Amino acid sequence: MTGVLQGKTAIVTGAGQGVGRAIAEGLAAEGANVVVNDIGVTLTGEAENANAAEEVAESIRSNGGSAIGNAESVSDWDAVQRMVAAAMDTFGGLDLVVNNAGILRDTIFHKMDPDQFRAVIDVHLLGSFHLSRAAAGVFRNQKSGSMVHMTSTSGLIGNFGQANYMAAKMGIVGLSRGIALDMQRYNVRSNCIAPLAWSRMVSSIPTETEADKDRVAKLKRMTPEKIAPMVAYLGSDLSSHISGQVFSVRNNEIFLFSQPRPVRSLHRGEGWTASTIADMAPAFAPHLTPLERSADVISWDPV
Repeated sequence: MTGVLQGKTAIVTGAGQGVGRAIAEGLAAEGANVVVNDIGVTLTGEAENANAAEEVAESIRSNGGSAIGNAESVSDWDAVQRMVAAAMDTFGGLDLVVNNAGILRDTIFHKMDPDQFRAVIDVHLLGSFHLSRAAAGVFRNQKSGSMVHMTSTSGLIGNFGQANYMAAKMGIVGLSRGIALDMQRYNVRSNCIAPLAWSRMVSSIPTETEADKDRVAKLKRMTPEKIAPMVAYLGSDLSSHISGQVFSVRNNEIFLFSQPRPVRSLHRGEGWTASTIADMAPAFAPHLTPLERSADVISWDPV
């Protein structure tokens, strides 16, 4: 059976386990050649298994797929150039990049130090820029290509103790939109997915209350393998008309997210002062976005 990605080559970062591994294996099952990238660290960035990427690649090959392992760091510009070169040298091309690599440094904001903020930005946001930029020249020259970036409902909606992660994930949405606009003339597409699945990236969710424990129990029912088909779709020619969008996948559900647009306006011919704004501000009240977490907005049980 020929898959929708037959003959295409993909790079998947952070693919040593969890969502990234499921994506890499899913793309391979659809016929893609896969560069499995992972530096083999823990969720907080400490060395854990330097062979993680090659182990996943070997598993793909043992199941009849085509893959190589790669242990370069996405936060290193030169390393990402080598990653793209490895795809080109091994498989003769590159068609899809999946920016999935990430770490966490969860801390309540008033206790967060600059290193905790910078580390998360470097891997999530800067790493996504690095690989996307490294692939952009290839995609521009061949006038085709797809980029899929992992954002998060923690950034799109909100969560406690994750200001650094939220900033990175919302930055990725802006990055993706910018790529989509700048590269549409070259038939290059860029989209985001906010994956809702049980993985080590969400295993750090605190479970201090019964509500939190119930939430985690529901998350554990959502396997990372459910994310792969959406990535395969966005990486294939089937989605040639879709770019600059934000999706989420949760078990058997797929969501399309809205993006910021004006929802209410006020006009005053004489201009404004702080006091006149205060007089008119109640008109905004019904349209203000409440301070909610993702679990408050997507509150129903997974389908």
